[in-house]
Amino acid sequence: MKLSRRASAATALAALTIGGTVAATAPASAAPSAPAAAYNGVCGTGYKVIDSTPVGNVGTVYLTWNESTGKNCAVTIRNTPGAKILMSVKLEIPELEDTWASDADQYTTYAGPVYLSSRGYCVQWTGQIGTASGSDYGHCG
Repeated sequence: MKLSRRASAATALAALTIGGTVAATAPASAAPSAPAAAYNGVCGTGYKVIDSTPVGNVGTVYLTWNESTGKNCAVTIRNTPGAKILMSVKLEIPELEDTWASDADQYTTYAGPVYLSSRGYCVQWTGQIGTASGSDYGHCG
């Protein structure tokens, strides 16, 4: 019994040592990219994030939904706030040609929020930061 425990302990110690050596000698990967921008709650109480789309590698456009009001809200958020830059967010119902909301200007952190009553329709959301953009479609409700 003692021999079996010693053998198990030696095996576990060897595995840890090898694992530590492998981790210590593994090549470093490319520099990590900036973390995705976190949703900042700017749409208000009752809005839950239901989707997000990257805006190049500089930010994210978030789509939120408020079940009680039947409204979507969208906001474009930079990964790293900085000097003012052209930023925009647009929320639209493509089936209804003239039904959209947008915000575009020079911002340091985020564009929006914009709101749209969209119960019973699918929405498209688009965000832009400088020359980078991202867009998606869905969430029919």
